[in-house]
Amino acid sequence: MKIIFATGNENKMREIREIYSDLDYEILSMREANVDIDIVEDGKSFEENALIKARAVASAYGGEAIVFADDSGLEVDYLGGEPGIYSARYMGEDTSYDIKMKAIIDRLAGVCKEDRTARFVCAIAAVFPDGREVVKRGTVEGFIIDEIRGENGFGYDPFFYVDEYGCTTAEMTPEQKNAISHRGKALRMMKEEL
Repeated sequence: MKIIFATGNENKMREIREIYSDLDYEILSMREANVDIDIVEDGKSFEENALIKARAVASAYGGEAIVFADDSGLEVDYLGGEPGIYSARYMGEDTSYDIKMKAIIDRLAGVCKEDRTARFVCAIAAVFPDGREVVKRGTVEGFIIDEIRGENGFGYDPFFYVDEYGCTTAEMTPEQKNAISHRGKALRMMKEEL
């Protein structure tokens, strides 16, 4: 059985394959499954956007495969939940994460640790060949520090600090991050559906 994950992001694919390494599924990216479509993510929540992507890829593929799609991002409480569902497109799609993180750090200047709370959110949608749809949400709580630290991970990981580990998610090993991450939690919940 195949799982097609509606992404071209190799970092996500690596995480997914690590978390599902014990399953007997072939896990393909859109490119590997020869699905080349543009998807407009115009939902109002992580869950809606994940379903939009999963449905579009399932329709385009049209084969006997399970299609997964995720929508994930960072919610900073002090900023009213920004960047939220716009995390990847925050400040423009081609803006580097270093610039995005610096802008958020600047907006939080002078804000105490207790008010810098944030979470990573990941909604994963699955569309099964029989038409069944399932959505799961995983989160990890932390706070935003005022510096960029760590070489592991990607996106906003270098300034997202998790107290119980005493480091940013970019300073964790891949195994540590997968054990607590928003995507890891959502993928493990979805694993139960398989």
